Amino acid sequence: MSTRTNWITRAETDADIPAIREINLAAFDTAEEADLVDALRDDPAWLDDLSILSAAPDGKPVGYALLTRCHVDDTPALCLGPCAVPPEYQRTGAGSAAIRAALGAAEQAGEHLVIVLGHPTYYPRFGFTRASDYGIRLSIEVPDEALMALSLDSEPLPGGTVRYAAPFGI
Repeated sequence: MSTRTNWITRAETDADIPAIREINLAAFDTAEEADLVDALRDDPAWLDDLSILSAAPDGKPVGYALLTRCHVDDTPALCLGPCAVPPEYQRTGAGSAAIRAALGAAEQAGEHLVIVLGHPTYYPRFGFTRASDYGIRLSIEVPDEALMALSLDSEPLPGGTVRYAAPFGI
């Protein structure tokens, strides 16, 4: 499927859990991301309204974006990921729709900062910029351009080290 469509976005429900696992299994080479999402559901970092699906007009879920609690030093923040779209739906806007809906839900919830570790050519379209410009870093070595930050309001971004939820293993 390569045509663009009007994606329906919504928070996940319990009934969506198997479909979300299938989306992540189809989108990645291993089960690591699908297992991570399952582990995060049982972690205090999980925020019910920030696990977002994009669905085709017939209701079939095809895109996924997850925001969970992390911290920059002691400042609460969110981390984006995993984001997943099965290969047959990639480049259709399904992933972008899920990410935009997740970021919008976070902003409405009064969140301040979102961190993503991902493709430096993809995430800037959502407003993400290099995290090191704000003094934000990880405790592990990653390419500088791959760690990005997004402010959801006009407050200055805090510098410090990102602390992910335990299931991330970072």
